[in-house]
Amino acid sequence: MNDHSNIEPALREKYDILQTYLRSLGSVAVAFSGGTDSALLARAAHDALGTNALAITARSRAFPQREASDAAAFCAKEKIRHVFMDFQELQVEGFAENPPNRCYLCKRALFTEIKETAARYQIPHVAEGSNTDDTGDYRPGLLAIAELGILSPLQKADLSKQEIRTLSKELGLPTWDKPSYACLASRFVYGETITAEKLQMVEKAEELLLHMGFLQMRVRIHGNLARIEVLPKDFDKAMAPSARETIVREFRSLGFSYVTLDLQGYRTGSMNEPLTHETARPE
Repeated sequence: MNDHSNIEPALREKYDILQTYLRSLGSVAVAFSGGTDSALLARAAHDALGTNALAITARSRAFPQREASDAAAFCAKEKIRHVFMDFQELQVEGFAENPPNRCYLCKRALFTEIKETAARYQIPHVAEGSNTDDTGDYRPGLLAIAELGILSPLQKADLSKQEIRTLSKELGLPTWDKPSYACLASRFVYGETITAEKLQMVEKAEELLLHMGFLQMRVRIHGNLARIEVLPKDFDKAMAPSARETIVREFRSLGFSYVTLDLQGYRTGSMNEPLTHETARPE
């Protein structure tokens, strides 16, 4: 790992395994969202393969603009070869109706287009950033990824989320402590129609909360009701009179009639909770 001898030996060995595997591919396109996992994968691919590694970022209505900007800035700083592709998820059959397998429908279409983009650059392999922590839950999108033959090198190197954060910090990546942000479609209650207007409402609402200092949060949309999830330690901050008044005022200006704070706090996959375990478990 070059000069990173301060990294714990077992973790350094995993990173070496990751780079050895990536080098064995000859070339690879990384599906790059700009998040912690795909950022480490893109950096590792670049270090292993140079210009034979390509980061591909899909721009879409369900992908916040701030994330697209962060992805571009990261690749520019790390000198990683990077391209954008436009993806129209609202045109994917069944997506807008938001069934429980929405993620499968979307990922199947998305990675099909990413593979086509990679092929235009004569790159036969596409990789994505799932880690070992992602294997325990039922995630419809991972089924689509497996069906399409998409590679998951971080899993192959047996890297967990915490190990990815530790490696990213040691490598000086600004994404090492970046909060997790899922696709904006995950904010919708199943069965509620997803529209461009509602996606924009959610994006702008979350932008407001980010600017107010709520870094790990979600705005779930239930019709004209917004259900805000923040970390329990941030409850007092959210309920402070000035913050509460700002949130209510701005959310209503976006089109929400009701604004609520979820007393369970932030958690992943809360929209899956009403489903039976046979149908889905939290993503």
